[in-house]
Amino acid sequence: MIRTDRAHLSVIAQTHPGMTGKNNEDRYAITSFQLSEEELTPVLFAVVADGIGGHRAGEVAAELAVDHITQFVAESDAQRPKKILERAIHEASEAIADHASSTAEQKGMGATCACIWVIGDKLYAATVGDSRIYLLRGGRIQQLTTDHTWVQEAIEKNILTPEQAREHPNVHVIRRYLGSPDPPDVDFRLRLYDSEADALAEGNQGMQIQPGDTFLICSDGLTDLVWNDEIAETIRSKSSLKAAAQELIDTANQRGGHDNITIVLINVPRDLKMTVPQKTNWRPWIIGGGIAFLLFLAFASVLTINLLRATVFATPTPTFTPSPIPTASLTETLTVSPTPTETLTTTPSPIGPTYTPWPTNTEIPSGTQTP
Repeated sequence: MIRTDRAHLSVIAQTHPGMTGKNNEDRYAITSFQLSEEELTPVLFAVVADGIGGHRAGEVAAELAVDHITQFVAESDAQRPKKILERAIHEASEAIADHASSTAEQKGMGATCACIWVIGDKLYAATVGDSRIYLLRGGRIQQLTTDHTWVQEAIEKNILTPEQAREHPNVHVIRRYLGSPDPPDVDFRLRLYDSEADALAEGNQGMQIQPGDTFLICSDGLTDLVWNDEIAETIRSKSSLKAAAQELIDTANQRGGHDNITIVLINVPRDLKMTVPQKTNWRPWIIGGGIAFLLFLAFASVLTINLLRATVFATPTPTFTPSPIPTASLTETLTVSPTPTETLTTTPSPIGPTYTPWPTNTEIPSGTQTP
């Protein structure tokens, strides 16, 4: 893919360390592309990573996650988005694990990640950990992703209710993260409804975005303190994405701000034209023209050979040379009787048959090849 200066969607991002004085261990990246020189389809990629580990290890892990994932996606051809995202996340996880093993004070560091990849008007997403992706569509908010935490597993097994999970001491125990000894299981489920089965949720990869859609990627510093309905109301009520992001961060900080807070908001403009003009690809025309020229040369060669053969091997046309008619000598004296004048009638000598050389070649116009 080729980097571009402007995205085809509206994007805003903000991050805040929170109110506890800790380092900001969240990282994010937003990059816009077009698929290639010939294919002008616009592309947007965004990723948020939340670092895990003390002594600045968390921010190192988050930085490695964002850098490796973004770079891997940027160097891809975007032909198999799910596979590319999975490989990018696994490569980032391996880089974090290798770095942690080489530095004693950063041993055990890790990071979560949440990625959105919009190719034209198709959405692909992947998560590991408890950073989330939301969709606001038609006045309704939906958490597309599933947390990989101890409390989420307890909710799914009916051990805890969502309300009980918010205050549980294991609320921040993560089951999957980048930097783990084994590659993490990348989650591609996108639940458009809470009751949607896993297979259907994963089948939503590549779904078409709609004008007016708003996507939110955020770290748990926001969702620990601001509930889903409050997020939706804030985004709906503000005049801009920037104002909405700032209001959400302010609300989390007013309620304690015990963790870093990172927000990426992506909006699909209502007047966005999803059809993208394509740059003319001259390669098929050049190839087609070359093939047509070679066919013309071949045809001309065959025609020339046939004409030469016709000239060399043709049967010659017979010619007839009439015998000379005797002419009387001008010095000879003739004595004739005074008889009526005789008229001499000469019968034309027969002319031999005429032959046409074979074969007769008629030039056929060469066809026009359409690339």
